[in-house]
Amino acid sequence: MTKILLAEDDPGVALGIGDDLELEGYQVEAAADGELAARRARETAFDLIVLDLMLPRKDGFTVCRELRRAGIKTPVIMLTARTQEAEKVLGLELGADDYVTKPFSSLELRARIKAVLRRTAPDGAALVRFGEVEVDMGSCQVRRGGHTIEMTATEFKVLSVFLKRSGRLLTREQILDEVWGKDSSPTDRVIDNHIMNLRRKIEPKPDEPRFLTSVRGLGYRFDG
Repeated sequence: MTKILLAEDDPGVALGIGDDLELEGYQVEAAADGELAARRARETAFDLIVLDLMLPRKDGFTVCRELRRAGIKTPVIMLTARTQEAEKVLGLELGADDYVTKPFSSLELRARIKAVLRRTAPDGAALVRFGEVEVDMGSCQVRRGGHTIEMTATEFKVLSVFLKRSGRLLTREQILDEVWGKDSSPTDRVIDNHIMNLRRKIEPKPDEPRFLTSVRGLGYRFDG
C-alpha cells in the first residue's frame, strides 16, 4: 500500500484530505507541525509527502530543504495558499516535485499525487491502472479487461505523455513537442486523430470520453 505523510496543521483540512486519500487506497499518516513532519519523514520510508507551507514550528520550505539536504528523496507535493510565482518557484528549487494552490478540489489533489508517483517511479516499474485499462510503462504494453490492446508506437507515446501529466491540461503544441519534437510539422488534425484512436481503445464509450477529455479551445486533459 502506498504510504503518504500528510503535513497539515488545520485538523479539519487534514481529516478531509486523509479520509479522501484513504478511500482511494492510500495509507495516510498525519503530522500537525513541521518539526514532527521532518522527523517522521526521516524515520519512515514514505512513498510521498503532502506538505503544507504554513506549518507551526517549521514551515514547509524549511522541512523540504532539510529533507533534501539529508539525502531524503521522497517526492513532495506542497500545499500553499500563496499565489506569488516566486514562492512557488522557490518551493520547486528546494526540491518539491509539485505544488497545489488552495483552495483545491480532492479530484485535483488525487490527480497530482498519481502524476508525481508515476514520474518518480523507478524506470520500468510503473504500472498504471484506470478503469479496465492497465498500462505497463516498462514493457510498453496496454491491456484492457485482461486482453492486450494493439497500439502503434506513436499512440503509446501520446498516452504516456498524458499519464505522466494526469490532471493537467495539455495543449496541442505541448503534445506535439513531447511526441514528435519541436522541429516536426504534424498538423493539429494529426494530433486529434491520434486522440480519437486512443479513445476507441481505452474509453468505455469513445463518443462520451471519461478519461481523455477535451477542453474546448485549449487542448486535452487526462483524468485517471
